[in-house]
Amino acid sequence: MNPFPPIALAACAAALVSLPAQAQDVNALVKAADQYRMTADNLQVETQVQLFNADGSLNKERRYTVFAQAGRQSLVLMQSPAEKGQKVLMLGDDFWLLMPNSQRPVRITPMQKLLGDASTGDIATLSWSGDYAATLQGEGACQSGEEKQTKIVSIALSETKQCYHVSLSASRKGVTYQRIELWVGKQRHEPVRAELYVQSDKLAKQAHFVLDKAGPGALVSDMLLVDSLANQKVTRISYLGRKPRTVPTEWLNPMFLARNPALE
Repeated sequence: MNPFPPIALAACAAALVSLPAQAQDVNALVKAADQYRMTADNLQVETQVQLFNADGSLNKERRYTVFAQAGRQSLVLMQSPAEKGQKVLMLGDDFWLLMPNSQRPVRITPMQKLLGDASTGDIATLSWSGDYAATLQGEGACQSGEEKQTKIVSIALSETKQCYHVSLSASRKGVTYQRIELWVGKQRHEPVRAELYVQSDKLAKQAHFVLDKAGPGALVSDMLLVDSLANQKVTRISYLGRKPRTVPTEWLNPMFLARNPALE
């Protein structure tokens, strides 16, 4: 005699089937969110990083040209006068800093600071899928109501909407954050906000994403980073321009870059 009634067996079978289906759906959700920043496999992104004081006044700013390439490869050219000639190269889990007057690449981590709360990983990496294992946590309001608003962050928090909450756990060692709690819009799957945790599982910063328009074809125009220590300063990463661009293979070689400081 079967100890389980047919209804119970059917429920178990449905649950087993739904698990891989849910995993597939959440992975598609993360890939959809990625497309709001990474619009092509090989991309050139003109990027501006600004550090704002608590009163909304500008403290400092820097300009970067980012070549985000397929296979988790990126080259960052620093364009501001104070950093001109410096480069950051990302190849998978490895990061190098190249100085204009040195022929020796220096190993760095993706948490290396650039300006304010913006690190090299924040600039060089424009996607989450492939680097993180995703788990759907549920759905609800996009904003928790606990964020400390400043004059800059209030821009990102002005709209009330419903989101999916996705937990991202690092699947490789060289990622910038060990864990990310991500909220994406239910209707269009755009990234709305994220909590970014380092390897000690300490909340490092919060990110808020701003779209360039409301309708179809919208892209993330700004990522606002708020220090978890609540110093009330905000770092804004602005994506000023994007275009498809595949760089020469030698540009992704740290020794070539060290010997050839001028690329363009």
